[in-house]
Amino acid sequence: MRKVIVALSSVLLSFWLGVGPGHAQATRTWVSGVGDDVNPCSRTAPCKTFAGAISKTAASGEINCLDPGGFGAVTITKAITIACESVEGGVLVAGTNGINVSAGVNDIVVLRGLDIEGVGQGLDGIRFSTGAALHVEKCTIRDFLAGAGNGIHFVPSGTSQLFVMDTLITDNAKTSTSSGIFVQPSGGGTATGLIENTMILNNGNGLTVDGTQSTGSQIDIVFRNSTAAGNSFFGVQVVAAAGKAATRVSMDHSAATTNTTGVSSVGQGADVTMAYSIASGNNTGITFTAPAEIRSYSTNQLRANITTNGSPSSNLPLE
Repeated sequence: MRKVIVALSSVLLSFWLGVGPGHAQATRTWVSGVGDDVNPCSRTAPCKTFAGAISKTAASGEINCLDPGGFGAVTITKAITIACESVEGGVLVAGTNGINVSAGVNDIVVLRGLDIEGVGQGLDGIRFSTGAALHVEKCTIRDFLAGAGNGIHFVPSGTSQLFVMDTLITDNAKTSTSSGIFVQPSGGGTATGLIENTMILNNGNGLTVDGTQSTGSQIDIVFRNSTAAGNSFFGVQVVAAAGKAATRVSMDHSAATTNTTGVSSVGQGADVTMAYSIASGNNTGITFTAPAEIRSYSTNQLRANITTNGSPSSNLPLE
């Protein structure tokens, strides 16, 4: 009898504290096209949406897709992995962002294997404002044509990292202020990161790295084994300003082709370094406005641009 009383007291206490069995968060949860958000998001009783699953997933946990489906927009406020490499993990939105990331300063967010679709009416595919790092892997982001119309809008106010790998970003807004990937820290924010094995096609701009809104120390992005093509304005553009963050892009084994301008560097503190890369088939190959720089190793190809190939600010010797 005493054991029964003790057990009952423990259950009542747990419910009084709000930590009963129904409040537990799992380290791994599941979504399904035929799931239901009233479920616990287990493998045998999956949820229907990412938004439904994330509240039942512990910090640093993982949400997986059991089968193909459209799992809706989600706001992420903690460290989490959403991984759907083996099935269609769809995020289809109109009039809003696909995925918002407003996480803690030490939180790492991983998005893997997602198809993020704006159906011509979405704002940003992914918008990152706070967090330690964002990893975007094996994703497709397309058709964000309303509002900002960026594929990935990376606007940290603190120190954050961006990693984009094996991803296609295409057919987003064709305006001069929209980009497939737009890196623009604000306040004292800084950004470092790597974009690798990624295609940025048919957007307003391909990759934009803008330091004009940041008083942080520097912004440094590596664009490696990647292509910016068919964008209405710039393939790769770096913009900086006096008194703002030094802003640098290193292009390695990459291509800027069939854009209006392949590679551009403008403003004090703007710096592009190119190695084993090509600017071809653009209207203008490369252009800079001093004191901005485009520094080129002898391994690059500037050729077959329609109006002018352009020239770097300096040629660097191979080391």
